[in-house]
Amino acid sequence: MMNEFYIKEVAEKKEKQEFLDFSARLYTNDKNWIRPLDEDVEKVFDPNKNKFFRTGNARRWLLINGSGETVGKIAAFHEKNTANSFEQPTGGIGFFDCIDNQQAANILFDTGKKWLQQEGMAAMDGPINFGTREHFWGCLVDGFFEPVYNMPYNYGYYARLFENYGFKNYFNQYTYHMPTDPSILQPIVREKAARVSRNPAYKVVTYKRKEIEKFTGAFVTIFNEAWGKFPGIKPMKTKQALAMFKTMNQILDPRIIYFLYHRDRPIAFFIMIPDLYQMIRHFNGKLNIINKLRMFGYYRIFRNATRALGLIFGVVPEFQGKGVEATMIVQFGEDTKMPGFRYTDLEMNWIGDFNPKMMKLMGTIGAKIRKTHVTYRYLFNQKKPFKRARVL
Repeated sequence: MMNEFYIKEVAEKKEKQEFLDFSARLYTNDKNWIRPLDEDVEKVFDPNKNKFFRTGNARRWLLINGSGETVGKIAAFHEKNTANSFEQPTGGIGFFDCIDNQQAANILFDTGKKWLQQEGMAAMDGPINFGTREHFWGCLVDGFFEPVYNMPYNYGYYARLFENYGFKNYFNQYTYHMPTDPSILQPIVREKAARVSRNPAYKVVTYKRKEIEKFTGAFVTIFNEAWGKFPGIKPMKTKQALAMFKTMNQILDPRIIYFLYHRDRPIAFFIMIPDLYQMIRHFNGKLNIINKLRMFGYYRIFRNATRALGLIFGVVPEFQGKGVEATMIVQFGEDTKMPGFRYTDLEMNWIGDFNPKMMKLMGTIGAKIRKTHVTYRYLFNQKKPFKRARVL
């Protein structure tokens, strides 16, 4: 007997809360899953908080079984500039959670596909975010450890649900991990870092909150030279970067945000934050006044965030491969020896297999792959040749 399912679009407050709560029920017996903050998910779907709505749109749905119980959820979205950067207009699906049932998953995927077709899309990537790539991106396929802040964690059967539907591997996402110990670096790397450090033309500085405009300007300069020409990545504007730094200001630890200058020219940055999931894993998604006080206590007083999360690493092209990258890693490792410095390990935000240079860099600094996520792509015209992400 076939299961009976029906789709319900998320529109009312009660449905929005169910979209958040269903995941908590699904993973209730999984000790590694950490519930994202409700507000971090909801702001993705708030046109007043997500700039992608300016040139895009999004929808969400719940999947209900014959007993009236939620058994799955999904969102679909598209943004003009991102969609048109590919050979065919490509939207996305994300925030997918589902019981281990292929029929249920197929209904959810079909729902996202149908809506995206109506919106003019010819393909869909998933599971991804209606926003930037550093959050809520990819299907975990290996390394089922607790996630870092706002990165996906899912059951192992999710890959099967995607692949049985017809999704193909567009690119792998590797999360690298390393202890904060500069001695694990290869001798040649330490030698290059030492050579840079001895050269008075180079200077490593840490972020200062009082000079936010200065560091924002440096960040934009480096980002646009290092990342702005990558496919799917738009150049950063100063106003956008300033808003980002201001938003993150409460969770930033200035000691683990490094900028490197060459004769006063900003040429590299390494931006890390404390892994908030170590602090909020028992908040049940709520950042109310009590939990804000708890977070303050965890971070400022008890200092129990031992893992640093590497958000983004950038070096302008002409200085790549000269030891600049290792210089900041070595500096971080040395700083961890200082009294009160609590970080024992570093987990980098994901690096795509389309970026072999960055993967090679991770190897030279002693980082190892800890987790693998996959970004899948599904072409609506299945007769069209499938192409993986272009290698940079």
